[in-house]
Amino acid sequence: MALIPVNKPIIGEEEKKAVLDVVSSGMLVNASYEGGAKVREFEGKVKGLVGTKHVIAVNSGTAALHSVLMALGIKRGDEVIVPSFTFLATANVVLACGAKPVFVDIKEDYNMDPAAFRKAVTRKTRAVIPVHVYGYPADMDEIREVAASRSIRVVEDAAESLGATYHGTQTGKLSDAGCFSLYATKVVTSGEGGAISTDDDELADKLRLVRNHGQVHGYDSKHLGFNYRMPEMCAALASVQMDKLDGFLRARAKNAKRLGERIAGVKGAKFTQDAEGRAHVFYLYTLRLRRNRDKVQQAMGAAGVAAAVYWPTPVHRTPLYRKLGYAGKRLPMTDDSAKHVLSIPVHPGLTPEEVEKVGDAFLAAAREHL
Repeated sequence: MALIPVNKPIIGEEEKKAVLDVVSSGMLVNASYEGGAKVREFEGKVKGLVGTKHVIAVNSGTAALHSVLMALGIKRGDEVIVPSFTFLATANVVLACGAKPVFVDIKEDYNMDPAAFRKAVTRKTRAVIPVHVYGYPADMDEIREVAASRSIRVVEDAAESLGATYHGTQTGKLSDAGCFSLYATKVVTSGEGGAISTDDDELADKLRLVRNHGQVHGYDSKHLGFNYRMPEMCAALASVQMDKLDGFLRARAKNAKRLGERIAGVKGAKFTQDAEGRAHVFYLYTLRLRRNRDKVQQAMGAAGVAAAVYWPTPVHRTPLYRKLGYAGKRLPMTDDSAKHVLSIPVHPGLTPEEVEKVGDAFLAAAREHL
C-alpha cells in the first residue's frame, strides 16, 4: 500500500519543458554578478510577490542564510540569537561565520518568543534569526521592536513561508533580509535552491558578490564569497512554479480548512497557528498531541497516511551542539513541542478523497491513542 506523503513536489509538463529548453540551449549556468536570464526572471517574480527592491537567487536556503550573515559582517566574537526548534541550518550558518548561536525558547505556536529574545540580548548580540515555522509568521512586530532598540540586525528564516503574510506584509519584507528555501518539498521548488529578499542596496550588492566568489568581472574578487549560484535549470523550474503559486496556496488553504473541520473537537489534539492577522501557507499542518504522539503516527502509517515529526531533537540537543556545551540549556516549550508535535498531509497534490482519508486516519488513531 502506497502511503499518502506528508509533502511532495507538484511538477507539471510546463516545468519539464522549461528545464529541457535550458538544457537544449547549452546555457546551464551563468557565472556572473547579475546571474543568468532564467535566474533574473525568477528573481523578478519573487520580487513582485514579496515587494522588496532586490531578490538574489542562490542554490539553497542554507546558502541564503549564510550569505546574509557574511554580507552583514557577522564574525567571531559576535552572538546571533536563534530558536532551537528549527532545522539545523539556522544555527549552523552562525557557527560557519565563527559566531556564537544563542538559543532561545518558543511560544506555543512554535515561533520565537519575543520575551525570551529580549532577555537573551547582550552587548555582543549582532543579529537575530526568527523562523516562520511550518509557513506561519513569527511575532515580527515585537521582535523588530526589540532589535531596533539595540541596533540588532533581523534576518528572517522564511524557508517555509513563501506567500505567507504578517498583517498584510509578505514574509521576507519584515526584516533586513528574508531567506527562502526552494528545496524539493517546499511551497515552490527548484529542486535545490534559495532566494534572499532585501530593500538594502548595499546589502544586495554584497550578497551578489558572496554568491559569485566575490567577483563582478572575471577574476576581480572584491569580497569573500563562494559558488552559491543558482543554475539556470533550477531557475527555469522555479520560475514556472512561481506562476502556479496562487493555486498551490489556495489548495493548501482549502485542504487545511477541511482537515481542521474534520478534527475539530478531538480531545488531546490542538492546532496552535491561528492568530488573527497572519496568513499561513500551510507548508505543514501540525498538531500538538497531548500524549502518544508516536503511536498516533504509527497508526496513521498503518492506515496508509504518512505523518511526520519535524525536529524531534531540538538543535541544542543534537550531538554536535551537545559537544559544544549547549545540552544543559533550558528551553521548556522547545523540548515539549519536540515531544508532542505531529504533521499530517496538507499539500496541494492531495485529491479530495485523499484529504478525507487523511482525516479518517487521524480520527481513528486519535480514538485509539489520545
